Amino acid sequence: MFNKVRQGKELLEARSQLKKLQKQMAEVTETVEIGDVTVKVSADQKVIYIKKGEEQEDDIVRAINEANKKVQKKAAMKMAREGDLDISSLLGGMK
Repeated sequence: MFNKVRQGKELLEARSQLKKLQKQMAEVTETVEIGDVTVKVSADQKVIYIKKGEEQEDDIVRAINEANKKVQKKAAMKMAREGDLDISSLLGGMK
């Protein structure tokens, strides 16, 4: 019983550290201009904006970010299955 409590506590601590790291990574950004296209991304693999000329491409940004989120979840589930880990509570924080 105490082992499960300790495991739960360790999982909560790991989740807290992961969220802190994600927040720090979101603060690291890079903007690239090629021709009339400007893209700004963050180190947590999110597209902040895409502009072509003065027009912002919000649908493309949402599509890329949604695709990244889905592939990250798939990769985490694959690693969990292969490593026999239970990370479902960590994935619950990926929204």
